[in-house]
Amino acid sequence: HVMDLPFWALNLRYPTSAACEGPELHPDGAPAWTKCDFDFPARGDMPAVKFHWSDGNAHHDLVKNTKDPSGRSLSEWGLGVLFVGDKGMLVADYGRYVLLPQDKFVGFQPPEKSIPASIGHWREWVQACKTGSPTTCNFDYSGALTETVLLGIVAFRAGGKLDWDSAALKARNSSKADAFVTKDYRKGFEVAGL
Repeated sequence: HVMDLPFWALNLRYPTSAACEGPELHPDGAPAWTKCDFDFPARGDMPAVKFHWSDGNAHHDLVKNTKDPSGRSLSEWGLGVLFVGDKGMLVADYGRYVLLPQDKFVGFQPPEKSIPASIGHWREWVQACKTGSPTTCNFDYSGALTETVLLGIVAFRAGGKLDWDSAALKARNSSKADAFVTKDYRKGFEVAGL
């Protein structure tokens, strides 16, 4: 859920590469922590983005070494997102944000709220069924976000950086990744297009 914030704000969709590290791989379980890196191409007038993700207690050095206004390391925030730009940083979670360094943003006035509050995902789904209107997290959006999250795990399990072709759902440089992306279905259970 936390990845939704930068995904939406930066209009991200499909990464062109993914790499991920973590503890020794267990074939049947999830790792206790991971650090993943994704490259996203330019989008309209927005430049290419390097996206770093960490979970568990594995924090990137910038997160460990940056302090919020109270003097706490950003790694103590728990859940959160750090946007790093040319003029400063924005730290945010779903209830607060901080602009850093603070002295560069004295007098900052936040923009008016422009994203309507959700009526709840169940109600949105019913409304979409009745009216044909899209939900706030429809498959066009959430599919790309989910693909990105899972691609990080594929890179971790395949053991290297993947050069990703989203349209083909294939790593151009790793046949080892194929086993985690698709599988052979039993006769009668095939899924068209996979």
